[in-house]
Order: sequence, then structure tokens, then C-alpha cells
Amino acid sequence: MSGFSNFAVSFTIISILSGCLTLYGYGMNTGGPVLITWGWPFVGVMTLFVGLAMAEVCSSFPTAGGLYYWSAKLAPRNPAAWSWFTGWFNFLGQVAVTAGIDFGAALFLNALIDIQWGWDTRPWHTIVLLAGILIVHGLLNSFGVRLVALLNNVSVWWHIIGVLLIVGVLAIAPSHHQSASFVFTHYVNNTGWSSWIYVALLGLLLAQYTFTGYDASAHMTEETKSAAVAGPRGIVMSIVVSLVAGWILLIGVTFAIQHYTTEVGATVPPAQIFIDAVGNTGGKLLLVVVIVAQLFCGMSSVTANSRMIYAFSRDGALPGSAFWHKVNPRTRTPTNGVWLAAAGALILALPYLWNSVAYYAVTSIAVIGLYVAYVIPTFLRLRLGASFNRGPWHLGRWSRPIGTVAVTWVAIITILFMLPTASPITWKTFNYTVIAVLVVLGFAGIYWLVSARHWFTGPKVQGTAEELAAIESELESLA
Repeated sequence: MSGFSNFAVSFTIISILSGCLTLYGYGMNTGGPVLITWGWPFVGVMTLFVGLAMAEVCSSFPTAGGLYYWSAKLAPRNPAAWSWFTGWFNFLGQVAVTAGIDFGAALFLNALIDIQWGWDTRPWHTIVLLAGILIVHGLLNSFGVRLVALLNNVSVWWHIIGVLLIVGVLAIAPSHHQSASFVFTHYVNNTGWSSWIYVALLGLLLAQYTFTGYDASAHMTEETKSAAVAGPRGIVMSIVVSLVAGWILLIGVTFAIQHYTTEVGATVPPAQIFIDAVGNTGGKLLLVVVIVAQLFCGMSSVTANSRMIYAFSRDGALPGSAFWHKVNPRTRTPTNGVWLAAAGALILALPYLWNSVAYYAVTSIAVIGLYVAYVIPTFLRLRLGASFNRGPWHLGRWSRPIGTVAVTWVAIITILFMLPTASPITWKTFNYTVIAVLVVLGFAGIYWLVSARHWFTGPKVQGTAEELAAIESELESLA
């Protein structure tokens, strides 16, 4: 992959047309326009601190294992343990973010089908569509890295042009627009909680979930030219471009709201906003633009997820590792890892059949799993101080303050997004994020204490010319 293709993977997984719009309804209820408008740049800047710190470490250790490999290299004591838990949090986050992206695509696709043919948005309809989307993404990722790279390059332009098209149409077509006061100051609380501070903090999930997945640039470094520079640049630029374009999109959509009360009650509020603002035909066309972007995003997420699974199982960390890290000799891709990523995503989404806030739980799981894994290497890098061996891309004297802000921010959101999102708390509104996190953490902890600590020594890297030549030779003999 070129440096642009590496950036394209992360930018596509961040996917402002996916995260911004699939959680837009959540934002309308937890703070409303003021939180949607101002929460985005605030979270974007905080995310940039996390991304800068991650990029510096990536430059020193460009490998597909990414985060958990970095932890092993940066931990002065018990490197295998640090690596083990970083990898398991990353695995949880990767599977959850794939679930969240394709779940969102299924919701939007179901809304379009409902508008066009009347196939309503009851939960089992959405789950069937989700399963179909995951199968398509599994098949695409089974064909090889060149096809995925090509589609990712197309995806970048689709996202940028799509945002400009949607904002342009919503600026011109509607008969009226909301006032600036509404867009920048109007507060809404439909959560059942009385504290506006608590509700405002919950509302930050919209932005924080969207700003996930940029670690893909690190996972794809073994397939990227000039990886020690291209990987870090891919991480940082994907955040910066998404921050600017996403803010423009959110402000444009919020100005175009015609009937706030009606639209906030819709299953997919952006779909209702499009229809109300530009009419049935125009609204459906805008929906198609969004859905295609979401499908690009989900495809890239499966790509990054499968590479992480490949690297983690290459080191024996996943049960059944010998099966998950096999490389298809014809396509040169970890096909079994691709299907594990897809199956895990479907399993995480199944509670939607009986839990109305399941989508918010899936996105919270993605945020917590990924960000804990993102920041552990930064925490370990801070402990090393001046003994850290910098790569060609580094932060210089800003490394410590940026890293400190990153670690603090992740500690805050890890607690925040496990808290209840709706009141009263019932079986249908329970935020099962805490259960998913504890299950994975408990499994990884027990597995480590009972077995893995005796044999898991940390990640293995296959990066020398001789090792890669041997792998290629083996694959060619099997093809």
C-alpha cells in the first residue's frame, strides 16, 4: 500500500458519514444541537492528543500487531502481560467497532427499504440486513489486499464529495433553516436524567465513537511503503481531516432540521431530516450516498480487524490460534481471521433483538475497548521517559504533555461510557457495556493466570527480508 492508501484505511473507518449520522439521533436526545455542535470539536481535539501520542509510538514500531506489540516493547517489566491485556482490549474494540459500523449501515439501509418498499425497521429486519452486510464484507476482504486498497482509495473521495454534496443540498433545497441560536445553543434532554452535566457528558459518545479506528494505519504498516513515516501520518491526518469535515457535516444537517419533534422520534433521524428537507426522491438519494459510505467503512473495519486477529493469533494469544492466523495462499489474506471478525460483530449486535439501547452499548464497547488499547502504549512510553527510542516521526519536547493529556482523557471516557444512558433503568434500557468489558477482561485475566503466563512471551515479528521471502515461498507452493 502507498502512504495515501494507509491514510485511506483509517479515514474510511473513522467515516464521518457513518459515526456522525448513525449516532445523530442519540445526540439529539442527549444534549441536542448544542452538544452535537460543540461536543464534536472538543472531542476531536482530545482525540488528536491520543492520535499524536499513538503516532509517535507507531513510528518506532511499525508492525501489524500494532498496539499490543508496542506494549511489549515499551514495558520495562512483565512485557508479556502488558502485551496480552492490550491485545485483548484491542480485540474487543475492533470487533465492537465493526459491529457498530455495519449495525449503523443496516439501520440506514432498513430505513431506505422501509421508505421505498415498506419493509419496516423492526429489530429482526435490521439484524438480517446486518448479517448480509457482514457476509459481503467478509467476501470482499477474502479477495485480496489490492481490491481492498482500491476501494479504500475510492472511499476517501466518496466521503469528501459526499459530505460536500449533502451539506450543499441541505443548504440550498430546504424551504427554511434553523436559526444559528438553535444550532449552537439549543439544549434537549430526553434521557430521563435530570442533571444537564451528566447528560452533556453522555452526549459526547456521538463524537468519540466516530473518532475510532484510526489505529488501522498501524495494523496495515506491514503492507505499507515507508511505514515508519506513512503509518504515523495516516493516523494523524485521518483525525484532522475527519475533525474538519465532520463538523461541517453536523452543522449542515442541524441547520436543515425542519420538524425537531417529529425527527427526534424517527428510527433513523437523519433519514427523516433528509426527506423533510429535500423531498422524498432527494432524501432517498442522500441516503444512498450515506449508506455507500457506511459500507466502505465497514469493509475497511473488517480489514483492520482481521489483521489484528492475524497478528494476535500468530503469537498464540487467541484460542484456536493455529486456525485464525492461516493465510490464504491464493489471495495472501488471513481469510479465517476475516470471518472471525464478521461473526464476532454479529454476536455483539444480537441483543438488539430485545434491548432498545443495544446500538449505543455496542458503540460504547468499541470506544472503551479501542481507547484503553490505544493509550496503554502511551502510558508505558511516558514511564520510559528519555530512554524511549524515537522513530523518524516524533513529537520532540511535546511528547510528555501530549501523552499525559491522552492518558487522562481515556481514563475519563472509560468510566463515562459504562454509565447508564437512560432512566429508569430496565431490561430494555440497560447499558450492557460494563458486562461486555468485564467478560472480556475476566476471560483474558483468568486465561492469563491459569495458562497463558506460562507460555505467552509476547508478540513475534515477521519482518526481515529472509522471513518474508520464506512466507512468500510457502504461499506460492500452496497456491
